[in-house]
Formats: sequence, structure tokens, C-alpha cells
Amino acid sequence: MVAAVGGNRLFSIMKTPEVKKYISTYKQPEPVKNFDEEYDVIVIGGEPEGVAAAVSAARNGAKTLLIEDREELGGLFTYGMLNFIDVPQGEDGQPVSQGIYEQWNQFIGRKNAFGILEAKVAFKKLVDDEPNITLSAETKVVESILDHNRVAAVKLKNEYGEFEVKGHSFIDATQDADFAAMSHVPYFTGGEDIGIKDKKMAVTLMIHLKNVDWKQIKKTAKSEKFGPAEVTNTVAWGFTNLHYDYKPVEENTRLRGLNLVKIDDDYYINALQIFGVDGLDHQSKQDAIKKGEIETRHILTFLQKEFPGFEKAEIVNYPTELYVRETRHIMAEYQLPMSDVWTNKDHWDVIGWGAYPVDVQAQSPHDYGYVLSKPEQYAIPFRSLVPLKIDGLLVVGRSAGFSSLAAGSARIVPTGMAAGEAAGAAASLALKEHISFREMSKNKALIRTLRDILNQQGAYVDHHKTDYPYKGEWFDPSIQTLMNYGLAVAGYENDLMVDEWVTRHRFMNMIYNSIQRVNPEIINKLGNKFSTVYSEVIYSKNGPLKRDEAAAILAKIFFEDTGENNWGMLKEKGIIDKELASKLSKNRKLKVKELFAITDAVITYIENE
Repeated sequence: MVAAVGGNRLFSIMKTPEVKKYISTYKQPEPVKNFDEEYDVIVIGGEPEGVAAAVSAARNGAKTLLIEDREELGGLFTYGMLNFIDVPQGEDGQPVSQGIYEQWNQFIGRKNAFGILEAKVAFKKLVDDEPNITLSAETKVVESILDHNRVAAVKLKNEYGEFEVKGHSFIDATQDADFAAMSHVPYFTGGEDIGIKDKKMAVTLMIHLKNVDWKQIKKTAKSEKFGPAEVTNTVAWGFTNLHYDYKPVEENTRLRGLNLVKIDDDYYINALQIFGVDGLDHQSKQDAIKKGEIETRHILTFLQKEFPGFEKAEIVNYPTELYVRETRHIMAEYQLPMSDVWTNKDHWDVIGWGAYPVDVQAQSPHDYGYVLSKPEQYAIPFRSLVPLKIDGLLVVGRSAGFSSLAAGSARIVPTGMAAGEAAGAAASLALKEHISFREMSKNKALIRTLRDILNQQGAYVDHHKTDYPYKGEWFDPSIQTLMNYGLAVAGYENDLMVDEWVTRHRFMNMIYNSIQRVNPEIINKLGNKFSTVYSEVIYSKNGPLKRDEAAAILAKIFFEDTGENNWGMLKEKGIIDKELASKLSKNRKLKVKELFAITDAVITYIENE
């Protein structure tokens, strides 16, 4: 056996024969018949993040209860069959999610793909190896019991009855922050923080096949029949022309390029998008699963006919759960903004790192989503796990304290497991120090202690100073403002093309979108005046935009058009500051960097309206 350090004890990384032996003796977790009256730490949710939290708490001496309402552990990875892992890598090319996540990943024996059974077994082994953990499966949380603004106990229900169990602290590791919401933690949904509450990113039903000819898949990739693609011995990705070549049958569905995983003769595809699904509504999700099953059968028929390698493929089964990318975002002591992701920001209370591209999935069949940026690596602060108003609770996973845009990167499971490990260690430390999480989030000495504990467990929490695109440029602050509202899209290359010329249409749409995302009530307040200006610009001839024309557009929207000197009037009103005025001292064509600066100025103005 090879051994890896895990706190003060060792976690065994077994070779293949031993893995098979452990699988053969695997026992499904069961509901608990009799709970103790009180536990040090109660973790709600057997998602990967919840397992990491429970294991970390237990390793640090806390008497821990892990509650899961399903039959087994693993959540999205096992019930959603999402078994293609996006492993975030830092600026040195090494994974930034280490510690308990890495121990789990080593057990399954692969870096970015795994078998569903292997995943279940690995999560269960992590829990079984900790004598301080009590695991209760098929157990529902009925109620969160508050003592003033602190979570004090939880009501549970399983086949053996109903129970009230006290806890010193609680960790919500559910996908949707269900327990936090039950506990009256403030939150927002979708893109509500940037004025688009009804934003519903596509959900995915994974496709599970057998009898795929992998050698032929490699040949198809080389031929680029469906566009560029990469194929290894276990995973394949690309084939983006399938966006256009496959015609969906079910309304509000689409096949995108394939993310394909090979595990022996099991093949899993992450590519079927389903739109308009409310991830917080059970019936909406069930309807989407049915729709996805129907579309999967049509997709298989298409692949059998058109995609060499799938001729004999068959459907094995369907996932029982969807891959839902976004629902709630809890409001935290520090709401991680998109600008932190863009600038690769470190924090004094870093307890983990993110590094995944900011992936904003499509919201309808008529758009294809986009990537806001590709960070090198950015800090996850402990404060982002501490919800506002309610004490005794930490929240980990995709619904933690991130802005809706930052969550496009921070939502992935490896990052969530790093946060879960930190939460578990913090819960144990808070108990020993007789301190609340909120107090801990402001105590630099205790955060240093927490980070030392995580470092000893093998987690990656070192401080880093990393540069970012356009750092130090005069328009750098404006880019950060626009990033926070999703108004600047840099893509995988982090290229904002700041020296390109700005067109009339782009300027008008940028102003419109900035108002919509910052203060949409202004559009209603302006009434016909805004719609008239918008129509005049959009339906006029497009082309490069000059400074004075941009000033005239803004003057018509917000003030009375003064005719000759709209730019001067904007300066008098304080919308245009001295630095921007000096950069645009003459009436000339505008560049993108100047568009960003003007938009930033408009945002500051309408934020104060």
C-alpha cells in the first residue's frame, strides 16, 4: 500500500486488486435507529462536499453526524452520473484541490473520470474510516430549530421515526442550500444580483451507453467530421459541430459538443442540454428528466446513423437526477465577486483555491453560453462560507457565498470539496475555542490556526500573488466593475480586445445592458425617452462611434440634449471624471477600453440614482 497523510492519521490508497476486494465487500449505508441527543457537528447532505466536511470534522476530533436523504453517498457524482471531473489547475499546472478531494480521487484511480460504483465506494470508505462519524442514510431533514438567530437542533425523519437532535454547529452541503434556506438564511436565486433573477442555465441529463467502439471514436475525432476533438484512453471532448448537425425533437432541448467518458464498457456523455427548468421545483425537474429520456433515445438514433463508433451503442439506464448548475446563492459575510476571480485575488482568510473557467451555460436554445474568463487561481475566503444573520452554520458547495457570476467557476465539485474540508476543520476549531463562525471570520489569529490545520491535512491553502490581464492600466478598475456585472466577456484567452473600435450598436447595447443589470427601474422611469433613443441608434447605420456622438446619446437618455457640448455637460454633472476627460480630450473614434471606462462611469451614476 501507498499512504497519504490525512491529518494525524493515514488514508490508504489501494492498488487495483484491493480496490476490487473492497468493492466486493461494500455495504450500502443505512438509516440510524437511535441518534445521540447531541453531536459536535451535524453535516446535512451526502454530496461530495458533505463527505469532505464530515471527514475533516471527524479527523479533528469532533463527534460528527452526517445526514443523507438518499440511499447512498455522492450526490451529483453518483445520482447525476456526472463522472467527468473538471480538475482546476493553478498557475503552476498543478491541481489546486487537494487534501480530502485528492485522497478520494486517488482511490478511484483516475484523474478526471471514474466509475459510479467506485465513487460510491470511495466516499463510503472515507466515512467508514472515521470512528467519529455517524452516517444516517435515507434520513430527511424536517425542520431547522433556531435559538434566536442560531441553529441549535434539527428534526430528522426516517423509517424508524422522527428525532430531534442537537448540534453545536451545522454544515449545509446540499446542492441548493436547502438547510440554510430552511434556517432563514438570506439568499438570492439565479442572476438576481445582476438584475436577471429569472436566469436559468441549462440543466443536463447524462447519457449512459454501452457497446461503443472507442477506436472508431478516435478515428472520427481525427477526421474532424463533427469539428475538432480530443480523445484519450478514458475521455473525449469537442465535436462542437453537433450543435448544428443534430436537430432536437423535444422542445427546449439541444445537443452540444460531447464530453464523453469511457469506464470499461460503460460510456457517459455530458452533452444534452434542457432549458427552462426550475432547479428548485421538484415537478419541473421530473418533467425535465422525462423529456431528457425521450431526447436521449433520439440522440442515440442519430449517433448510430451518423457518428462512426456508435453503430451498436445501446442505452444502459438513465440518471435519477439532473445536473443542475445554479439555483440559490446564500448571502455571506463576503460575497465573492467576479472581479476577484478575474484578478486572481488572494485573501487573508483563504481556505481553498478555485481555478476553473467562468462557465456561463446557455439559457435557451438560441444562445450558446459563454466563458467570462479563465482565471489562473483565486482564493476562496472562509468568510464566503459564513451566512449572514444566522449563526452556528456554514454553507459549502455551489450555493455558498459567491456572486452568480463567480459561481460559474467556484461551483465545481473539487472546489466545493476543498471548502467542505475547511468547514469541517473550522467547526471542530470553533468548538474547542468556544467561538462562533462569525467571530472566527474576523479573527486573523484563529484563521491562521485553521489554515495551519488544513495545511497539515494536505489541503492547498498557501498564499499566492498572481498577475492578471491589463493590471495597472488606467482602465483596469473599469474592467473589474464590468466583470462584476457580466458586461465584459474575455473568453478562454482573457482577451478583451481593448484596442478595437467601438460601433454605435455596441455602445447602445452596452448602456442598455448596464442599466438593466444595475438599476432596471431607471428604464421604466425614463419611459419613452429611453426607448426612442435606443431605437434611433439601433436602427441607424452602424459604424465606428466618436466621443461626441456617445455623449449626445447619454445626454438624450439622462438629461436634456445641450447640443454642442454634451461632453462638457457630462463632466459638469460628474459622470465623466478628470482622468477619463483627459484621455478623451478630442472628439475622436472610441476604443473598447474607453467604452469600458464610460460604461463604468454610467454605472456609478445609476447606482446612486
